[in-house]
Amino acid sequence: MEFVIDDLRIYYEVFGKGFPIIMIHGFGPDHRILKGCMEPIFKYRKGYIRVYFDLPGMGRTKSVNWIQNADDMLEIILKFIQKIIPNQKFLIIGESYGAYLARGLIEKRIDDISGLCFISPVIIPDKSIRTLPEFRPIISDSTFLSSLSAQDIKEFEEMHVIQTKKVWKRYKDEVDSGLKLADGKFLTKFYDKGYSFTFDPKLTNQKFDKPSLFIMGRQDNVVGYHDAYQILEKFPRTSFVILDKAAHDVQIEQEAILNTAINEWVDRVEDSI
Repeated sequence: MEFVIDDLRIYYEVFGKGFPIIMIHGFGPDHRILKGCMEPIFKYRKGYIRVYFDLPGMGRTKSVNWIQNADDMLEIILKFIQKIIPNQKFLIIGESYGAYLARGLIEKRIDDISGLCFISPVIIPDKSIRTLPEFRPIISDSTFLSSLSAQDIKEFEEMHVIQTKKVWKRYKDEVDSGLKLADGKFLTKFYDKGYSFTFDPKLTNQKFDKPSLFIMGRQDNVVGYHDAYQILEKFPRTSFVILDKAAHDVQIEQEAILNTAINEWVDRVEDSI
């Protein structure tokens, strides 16, 4: 399906019925990065409508020239939500840069958001000043790796501490499939000129006092985990989960624990709404 704003056509998919969950993927991939890890969970959790969409310049949503920065991206998401689930309360699941955009949503519509989950969240937009942990392989299947091309090995080893066929397949299906569709020229310009909001999404005068969940990889060399402590006190009802044997694709490398944590978060949401 598509939602049109001027000359921008946003591709989206909807599954299920019930209380809305807005899924916001990260920078570069498309909606499949969240669909791949969330649909196996919500297949067994009835009562939720899951809304996945591709951000501009990613997946099947083409870029347009008037999108200059994160503020523009946020306005697009606000209009999209109002169109798809008008005047409704909703949950957010944000992955990586999607979690950063979700923090902007909190600033704009805090009363309408009934709970949120952040997976490998971008906390500090400027990568050069992020606190990043040591990155090193923990499980490496050398026999499987030898079957890949040199380029594939490099790509896989730079982002994953569990280097097995199972992780590789999910990475290719759910992450790399979106990366291959991304508009590289648009994303490079956006990252250089407009990746950050023009405001600081710190919930300066308030807190998000609803069920929340942060899930991060202990070996995440893209966004890390330590910087999330800076905003933790703004989320007094959050569970803060840091998983060993997991880098940025924590949803793939630690699937079982992530599933348990998501289900526990949904239980807390159901106690509150």
